[in-house]
Amino acid sequence: MNKYELISRYLSGFLDHEVHKTGFKKVVVGLSGGLDSAVVAVLAHQVFGDNLLCVKMPSHYSSQSSLNDADALCERFGIRSEVHTIEPMLRAYQNETMSPLRIGNLSARLRMVTLFDISARENALVLGTSNKSELMLGYGTLHGDLASALNPIGDLYKTEVFELARYLGVNDSIISKPPSADLWEGQSDENEIGYPYSELDRVLKLYVESRLTKEELIAQGEKKELVELIIEKIYRNQFKRRMPIIAKLTSRTLNHDFNYPRDITL
Repeated sequence: MNKYELISRYLSGFLDHEVHKTGFKKVVVGLSGGLDSAVVAVLAHQVFGDNLLCVKMPSHYSSQSSLNDADALCERFGIRSEVHTIEPMLRAYQNETMSPLRIGNLSARLRMVTLFDISARENALVLGTSNKSELMLGYGTLHGDLASALNPIGDLYKTEVFELARYLGVNDSIISKPPSADLWEGQSDENEIGYPYSELDRVLKLYVESRLTKEELIAQGEKKELVELIIEKIYRNQFKRRMPIIAKLTSRTLNHDFNYPRDITL
């Protein structure tokens, strides 16, 4: 049994246990045509079958190739899907003063609003699709793609998600294309960050998992600019990985000293 077979089995068990113990039987996933959502969709389909609904939410900025890849994935694995465009909502708010970043953040939030509304209709939980590289670097939108009830791939680096996708049989067209959030025309994750995921993940693993210091990383030959970029992003974006911080006024404050176990029984 190889590493990714073990990971696949573990994540399937995680999804089955964590969803059903809440009393839910169904899940929804926002399917973009990209790698991360494809992997989560295939994992969820293995567990939930037709109790999984994938939702495609294109805008006028979405590439046709991404939509085609999402359709091909659903056809290959027999996944139920729906299309709900966010274009009318986005056009209603968008104006000429908005930067690509603002448009991208708004698009991500409109998609999550749509997805959570459909989850209420379906009586289902929303599954997240952010990988560990994105979460550590803060490469995500609060209340947008970072919002979910459960995230099966949040402890897998992007390069590991690629390998899991190959094991699961995700379409080659999805695996081979450059990673992109598809938030505006021509957008590329690696171009936006400035480094390929192979380099980012190598340094992230050494800093996060092996706990090497900045000085140790540079001494063993890592680029000073890359190391500093990663460390700065990790700490600057810590707020994206936490629940809102509550000002402490009483002796029992939520998230400070009022932390009941998640699985507490009444």
